Amino acid sequence: MKRPTLDVVAARAGVSKSSVSRVINGEMTVAPQIRDVVMRAVHELGYVPNGAARNLVTRRTDTLAVVVSDPPQGVVSDDPLFSAVVRAVSRELETAGKRLVLMLAESDQSRTRVVQYIAGGHVDGVLLVALHGTDPLPTALARQGLPVVSFNRTSAPDVPYVALDNAGGAALAVRHLLERGRRRIATITGPLELYEARERLDSYRRTLRDTGRRSIVALGDFTRASGAEAMRQLLEDDPDLDAVFAANDLMAIGALRTLRQAGRRVPEDVAVVGFDDIEAASYTTPALTSVRSPMADQATAAVHLLLGLIDGGPTGPVIMPNELVVREST
Repeated sequence: MKRPTLDVVAARAGVSKSSVSRVINGEMTVAPQIRDVVMRAVHELGYVPNGAARNLVTRRTDTLAVVVSDPPQGVVSDDPLFSAVVRAVSRELETAGKRLVLMLAESDQSRTRVVQYIAGGHVDGVLLVALHGTDPLPTALARQGLPVVSFNRTSAPDVPYVALDNAGGAALAVRHLLERGRRRIATITGPLELYEARERLDSYRRTLRDTGRRSIVALGDFTRASGAEAMRQLLEDDPDLDAVFAANDLMAIGALRTLRQAGRRVPEDVAVVGFDDIEAASYTTPALTSVRSPMADQATAAVHLLLGLIDGGPTGPVIMPNELVVREST
């Protein structure tokens, strides 16, 4: 059998050859109904694009890099939500007909290798995940002239980003505790080199300051162990506290363990709110009240922003809304 051509696909789909070409090349301007009929024709005919020839014409690789810039201990990449992010990104890229390259940047040497790989023209764009505020990688990649989108806010002013409404989410949590009649509300922060951790802490302080209450702060690093230890410190420093807002659910789960060991009832003695609403939040004892972060939606928005940039679209930024999911811990 002869290999089906673009003309044959266009005839089967009942659309123009240029429409088929745009769908095959993953352009986002094609109407969904056109994309559906073209892809149906592609599958029926077994059409396989000549990737090498197309890349010579378009000067594209149809490959996007997801770069995870995280310390060796894996502050973010070990988070349960990280796998949801990667799945959502992979799903969106597959729909767009793009390939995914996942790269980890855990040291100066690995960051250098990432920049060299990107500079070599192997990808059409980069999605950055888990960046620290002082990370040099965003600026280094932006200098390569490729579209770059960050999964969070960065120190590089020219890098567009898709971020959660960290300040709004923290304010939701603290206001909820205030409405429950809590008077001594503590917080357990994430690592303050991360923008999201600083934004959640600043919002916690601002919300309490507006009501004339003082801040009670313990440092964590987004892990269960740090949440448990921070909760121990808080109880030692202020035995009368009656609520705690943890900057993520893993630390909140650690705090619940410490409170249970200390004989404190939740929520009767101490109410607890987390952030992220991971799956485990609904299975803790008691079930954890948490700020739901639409991480899969954030990943989808980041991919769409990056694909749009590749096609000359707008640069963002995009801020994702969140909501409070109230459970037994408050």
